[in-house]
Amino acid sequence: MIGGTAANAAIAGRLASAGAQASAHVSCVSKTPDNDRLAERMARDIDDKLTGRVSTVGLKEIDNRTGVTCTYHPTTHFYAASVIKATILAALLRTAQEQKRHLTSRERRLAWLMITQSDNDAATALWNQEGPTRMQHLLNLAKMTQTKLAHAWGLSLLTAHDEILLLSLLSSPNRILSLRSRLYAQNLMSHVISSQRWGVPAGAPTGVQVGVKNGWLPYPASDDWEINSIGFFRDTKPFRDYEIVVLTHNNPTMSYGITTIAGAARAIHRDLNPSATSATSAIPLSARNPSWGYPRQADPSQARYLS
Repeated sequence: MIGGTAANAAIAGRLASAGAQASAHVSCVSKTPDNDRLAERMARDIDDKLTGRVSTVGLKEIDNRTGVTCTYHPTTHFYAASVIKATILAALLRTAQEQKRHLTSRERRLAWLMITQSDNDAATALWNQEGPTRMQHLLNLAKMTQTKLAHAWGLSLLTAHDEILLLSLLSSPNRILSLRSRLYAQNLMSHVISSQRWGVPAGAPTGVQVGVKNGWLPYPASDDWEINSIGFFRDTKPFRDYEIVVLTHNNPTMSYGITTIAGAARAIHRDLNPSATSATSAIPLSARNPSWGYPRQADPSQARYLS
């Protein structure tokens, strides 16, 4: 069900009061003893990057090659901002599959704008088209039980745990989205415009397919930024798929939140790709863009963003 703004505001208050922690306590575990040391190193390295940051952080990482999973507050709720657009896309693709049809030219145009440029009007059009029933249907199929939809899509509540489920849906074989649907979604997320490719891609090795969707929203106050980034990283020779979600709240500026996410991401990429750590073989930190700090997300005070 779509939740009320009162519940959202209460959660925001709890997040904002969290404040900085003296040290982070990231948990990383391996499926096999062979990578126990890697898991320990990753936990320590991510801890080092998050320690002292004022950002409230929810993080999860999974890797099919090493079997290492890292988590940090994976069930804490964060306002979605534009990260919810990846869920809207998944719902659209599932609807088309169930109706046994291809996307229309209008749907393809809106999906392209929504994902690659984070266009709000396109997202609102598809959000309204899918409606709460179809959106919730997708969440149910994906077992994303922690995600809470709101009337204004940008104020939906997400967790790192559920966003990893979403990324797995978009990037790995499953019974919910077909290969055609997954390839379509991967193509869109791999063509996000350069000014919006910050966050979890920072430090990713060159040569891998990078898919990303970010969100940024100053809410409930202008100096209280929600900065979120989700992404998948795929290689084919041999096949590898790993995924990273970092959601943050309580950031004084947009740049501060991006730096928090990028620091954790670079530690993850470096440890998972020890042979590709030089500056020439990894995606660098994003340069500050003039668009940063402009709230492109759904403003809950604007009726056109309410369904």
